[in-house]
Amino acid sequence: MQGFSYLLILLTVIYVLAVFYILIKGTPWEGHLLEWMNIVVRLMHITFGIAWIGASFYFVFLENALNRTDNVREELAGNLWAVHGGGFYYLEKYKLAPKEIPRDLHWFKYEAYFTWLSGFSLLFVVYYFNAGSMLIDPKVLDIAPLTGVAIGVGSFIVAWLMYDVLCKSPLVKNMTAFSLLGFLVIVGFAFFYCQVFSARAAYIHFGAMLGTLMVGNVFFTIIPAQKAMVKAATLGQPLDPTLGKNALTRSLHNNYFTLPVLFVMVSNHFPSTFGHSQPWLILAAISLGVAGVKHWLNLREKKQATTWILPASVLFLLAVAFVSAPKREEAGGAAACTPNVSITQVNAIVQNRCVRCHSSNPTDDVFKSAPNGVKYDSPEDIIRLQDKIMQRVVVTKTMPQNNKTNMTQEERDLIRCWIEQGAQNK
Repeated sequence: MQGFSYLLILLTVIYVLAVFYILIKGTPWEGHLLEWMNIVVRLMHITFGIAWIGASFYFVFLENALNRTDNVREELAGNLWAVHGGGFYYLEKYKLAPKEIPRDLHWFKYEAYFTWLSGFSLLFVVYYFNAGSMLIDPKVLDIAPLTGVAIGVGSFIVAWLMYDVLCKSPLVKNMTAFSLLGFLVIVGFAFFYCQVFSARAAYIHFGAMLGTLMVGNVFFTIIPAQKAMVKAATLGQPLDPTLGKNALTRSLHNNYFTLPVLFVMVSNHFPSTFGHSQPWLILAAISLGVAGVKHWLNLREKKQATTWILPASVLFLLAVAFVSAPKREEAGGAAACTPNVSITQVNAIVQNRCVRCHSSNPTDDVFKSAPNGVKYDSPEDIIRLQDKIMQRVVVTKTMPQNNKTNMTQEERDLIRCWIEQGAQNK
């Protein structure tokens, strides 16, 4: 009942916010509300995510580190001594279930549910409520905002159905083949998202898709298996060992998804990734590299660590950084520079293309306060932030957002020349 009460409260809050948003849409309050919703929902998402991922890491560590042979009772699958926070702990895992199920049994599920719900809400706040600006990039695919939202939500359902079918197929018994095909499937989704949405939105949808697979595992497989096992043990009925085995398999899948999802959560702050000419390749490569790091950690916990997996994964990630580095001609460096470009020329471009959002008083229809606190109100601000301008405007061309103000390549070249000439205040 407590869980349903929390869900009812959450749905009520969402309903009130939705009604309030409809009432103030188009007024100066709209941007203010969206920013505060972004803060609150993002904080909830991070908090629940830490709890969920922390539980995933801990229980996979526990499974990997169990003592399974030394003085282990017959009914146990293993045990573990641990010390933490000034105290000693002793944990036991049963092969199936204890003879008597304790009344106070903790279930690890709400961390997953509320992480997904808060993440899905954040997707609406940041991308779907402003789909025309944040989700859709006409240079990628010119579609209606509502169509983009439908594609995004629908893709999560399709991804779950494909993954669930794959998990229930005989291929799951061949870990190598299953992992290879599964990776190709998620790479396909990465490619698809980058052909439909803006690069930033594509990355977030990739992470949301993986998050949907993870919460689907919890809701449709892990928790039902646990409930069936508890019910059978309570009634004294024979337990089906495949229930626990299937639940553990899905839990391990979630464990490998965690680092790619965490990368996606921070990727929006690093345009060198989503700003690449082939962003889906960078997304797939980094996902593979960090999954390799997680595999090494899991093997290490089992005391099966091999010496090559971690360095190979790290070298692979470093290779991705090296290969994705922009070439001079990609940044417009091949274009000849006009001699003595002045701050006046650069300031005119910035005032025309950038200060709609990046100023003390933004006039943009979406951003009512300067994103990330970046403001270009004076030439001194431009000089101080020249490195950020070089990266976002010249090299990755990820600013203006989806080139909303139609900055030209000639203007980007002029800014590059000014920076290369020393970014002088004259």
